[in-house]
Amino acid sequence: MSISILVNGELTETTSKTLAELATELGLNGKRYAIEVDGMLISKSRHSEYILNAMQKIEIVHAVGGG
Repeated sequence: MSISILVNGELTETTSKTLAELATELGLNGKRYAIEVDGMLISKSRHSEYILNAMQKIEIVHAVGGG
């Protein structure tokens, strides 16, 4: 069963149940990123237990290296 969520302002359909599954679906594994849900930063250690709900606002920020 899929749900609709907002990912970085875009309406997205997903079958992911947790933030960890969503990160995998979006190809984020192995990358440095942070996820905020409805204005709250969710630590990476909680991604596998954080259950997604319909119409949640997900913001994903990618870390960029530089020098």
